[in-house]
Amino acid sequence: MASRLGRALALAGAALVLTASPVHAADDVRTSANVEHVANVPKQAPFASRQAYNSDLAFQGTYAYQGNYNGFTVYDIANPAKPKVVSRVSCYGAQGDVSVKGDLLFLSVDESVASDSCKTRSASPTDKGSWEGIRIFDISSKKRPKYVKSIETACGSHTHTLVPGASKDTVYLYVSSYGPGDIFPGCKPPHDRISIVKVPLKKPSAAKVVARPVLFPDGGNERGDGAASATSGCHDITVYPARNLAAGACMGDGVLIDISDRERPKVTARVTDENFAFWHSATFNNSGTKVVFTDELGGGVMATCLKSTGPEHGANAVYDITGGKLVKRSYYKIPREQGRSENCVAHNGSLIPVKGRDIMVQGWYQGGVSIWDFTDSARPAEIGYFDRAAFKPRDMAGSWSAYYYNGHIYSSDIQLGLDVLRITDPRTDPAAKVRQKSLNAQTQNAY
Repeated sequence: MASRLGRALALAGAALVLTASPVHAADDVRTSANVEHVANVPKQAPFASRQAYNSDLAFQGTYAYQGNYNGFTVYDIANPAKPKVVSRVSCYGAQGDVSVKGDLLFLSVDESVASDSCKTRSASPTDKGSWEGIRIFDISSKKRPKYVKSIETACGSHTHTLVPGASKDTVYLYVSSYGPGDIFPGCKPPHDRISIVKVPLKKPSAAKVVARPVLFPDGGNERGDGAASATSGCHDITVYPARNLAAGACMGDGVLIDISDRERPKVTARVTDENFAFWHSATFNNSGTKVVFTDELGGGVMATCLKSTGPEHGANAVYDITGGKLVKRSYYKIPREQGRSENCVAHNGSLIPVKGRDIMVQGWYQGGVSIWDFTDSARPAEIGYFDRAAFKPRDMAGSWSAYYYNGHIYSSDIQLGLDVLRITDPRTDPAAKVRQKSLNAQTQNAY
């Protein structure tokens, strides 16, 4: 979500054990013939409020982790048809972008809060004493995660990307943030950089910011060419560590980045797009020869899946990587028009691991979940979908993220909890043979 929203909700702490609710026709769900809605686990206290937005997902072994504006939830997904809540951890601070490594969970906070405590409250971003950044939790006990450490980062942490270091004992977090202002003590312009946090896995309490590299020495696309926002930071970065490559979605710019030196990433290619309003996220294909960028037109709060909006706005753009440069080949937008009350735009997704094909699953907020094939860069096409009726009363809702993990698709619904889907299709069936030990979608590994 492009907007940096602070949401107030009273915190309560209790570990709950819930099982998936059965799926009925009364759920008012439409799917393509090849997609089955397997299970749903609804939101519950302490995340029952409509303002307690569910956000991103990460996976490890037989567990899924769902971020929330008020903390995170741990699920046991050993049986995908019957996922169980193992624990819900209350820890206030938007927007709850989450990743996992070993016994550690990392949580982004992109909201000025009074302190780094989990029982904090919203604070003015003009307050010198306010805090935002990264929180680290020990998840060796899934039932009782423990808060270990916080690291304050400039302009907070809207998202972060886990990047393996040269040693197995070290990981880095590339922290993306934006929205500087002269009145903000911890977020002054220019902000054409990211923060890099180094985390010793055996001593996470020693984690710290080790670099703040400037990605745009010339200021980036400050003019906001076309429809794009002016660049003043990045929204999201996806890395392909085996290729020492990253793709950055940086408001007004889409970039390729050389990450061979983890603490000194360098932009190697840069594009703007006359139809993009906000470069939001990126996904490589498995061979690293293409990248899909998303445009979060309207910041995720607007109805942009309308005929009047057009097929090239609020969409994905498919780029080939040719000679180290980004070459645009096409746009992809869901073919199903949504209602004027439904916030809908391209959002977070991941590859479905099929050898020789480029297939992606993706959340579109109230546009639901789309499964689409971009093997032919110039002719992407939807091959499956899951779509709920409009959420009532009108509010932010729908699929924030949809990721494929070990035979199933998991969708983080902002209001309605965790959905589990299954696609049965000759084009995607081979993916069931690919077993992953973990998945942080912004850290792509070859399959």
